[in-house]
Amino acid sequence: MSIRAQVSMVFHLDKCIGCHTCSVACKNIWTDRKGTEYMWWANVETKPGTGYPTLWENQDKYKGGWKIKGAKLELKLQGRLGGLTNIFHNPHLPTMDDYYEPWTYRYGDLFNAPAGDDQPTARPISRITGEPIDIESGPNWDDDLGGSPIYASNDPNLKDISEEERRQLLEMERMVLFYLPRICNHCINPACVASCPSGAIYKRGEDGIVLINQETCRAWRMCVSACPYKKAYYNWSVGKSEKCILCYPRVESGQPPACFHACPGRIRYFGVLLYDSAKIEATAKLTDELLVDGQREMILNPFDPKVIAMAKASGLNDDVIKAAQNSPVYKLVKEYQLALPLHPEFRTVPSLFYVPPLLPVIGADNGGVYRTAEDFFSSVESARMPIKYLTNLFAAGNESMVEEVYKKLVAVRIYKRVKQVGDMGEDEAREALEKAQLTPEQAEGIFYLSAIANYNERYVVPPTMREQAIEALEGDVADYKGSAGFGFRKRPERRW
Repeated sequence: MSIRAQVSMVFHLDKCIGCHTCSVACKNIWTDRKGTEYMWWANVETKPGTGYPTLWENQDKYKGGWKIKGAKLELKLQGRLGGLTNIFHNPHLPTMDDYYEPWTYRYGDLFNAPAGDDQPTARPISRITGEPIDIESGPNWDDDLGGSPIYASNDPNLKDISEEERRQLLEMERMVLFYLPRICNHCINPACVASCPSGAIYKRGEDGIVLINQETCRAWRMCVSACPYKKAYYNWSVGKSEKCILCYPRVESGQPPACFHACPGRIRYFGVLLYDSAKIEATAKLTDELLVDGQREMILNPFDPKVIAMAKASGLNDDVIKAAQNSPVYKLVKEYQLALPLHPEFRTVPSLFYVPPLLPVIGADNGGVYRTAEDFFSSVESARMPIKYLTNLFAAGNESMVEEVYKKLVAVRIYKRVKQVGDMGEDEAREALEKAQLTPEQAEGIFYLSAIANYNERYVVPPTMREQAIEALEGDVADYKGSAGFGFRKRPERRW
């Protein structure tokens, strides 16, 4: 057993209001530079929808993530030979049309226009060519319209959804959507690291943050294709790849990342997970329906004396172990098993988890009449967002995973409604908790963490350990021999 610490995140989707404050905070700090205009390290998508870049989830197109070939784990993008063959030509990159052509406005036309009878306007111009353009798309072009037939019909997660569910989902009077904020997942088995020919991308051993060394990067852009979440970008101005750095200067000073700090919906949780790095490859090779359970199994109990002893033997100090014990991420992912990884079938073992949106558990009834309050908590199956859709998004097709989460969320609502409103009976609360396999103490804990927890309880930032850095060396994360890229390199001295 080789125990590592991984800074991890949970986003509670029932609380996201789609305000894009996280995106603006990140943009103002990190990507307000020439060449980064189209980069949104933190973005918020409307689901169902095609996302940003367009159809990023379609790995038949982009070849991101990992695949199992025989008994080996290989990149979908290419093997070692393919990497050499395509080193000067990568056919699986997103194009400008998949992102959008960034623009600004010719404000001089507005400010310096001579007096006249007509209202002057500021014409949009491309920030790349400087020429006038017609704006046809943007980073959140389908905002709040993702659930409409125009955008939702192309969502890859709608595969295997019945025609009746599709019809109901897209009816304007029943149109349903939710927001999906995304940042780099800082994966435990990152495909971007394995794909980089120059070894510029590395995973910090002390906290698991994935960074790109700007001096080593040679702009092969294999990382852009290999990342299935499309969170690596190419800076056309400086000729380097860039990505979310999880605000590591803030983390090292005891603060959460900027997008976390700025979130008005309090949907974000930040903490440490202890995991067994010896299980990474075996976990990534599991069949789709076992991937979520496999990742949970990797996460270790920070209160277990044996785990504590092994963690210290692996170089983790008492402060990090204490941070893991107080981690809200551990509670939501491992203890309560509420948070699920985004597209675990990509096999990157992401460190960002989501509590699926419960949404109003009332649906259109006969004649479009909605159910009454008495039926509000009646059935998980009556939720307005089809279980199958959320299963495709968060559980690699394993419907039981999402159903169990839904049962817990509904049970907590019923339990607290009985306690605080009193219009339902104690028997109903007891029955709901039993079905969800929750104790009253666990229900109170879930409610507290979801609705009441303060800043320091939602963000448990581990102390910096730069003087005790445990670097990720070749062979530490997975056996990449015979697979993709050129393997791990030792972390270069310059960060980012």
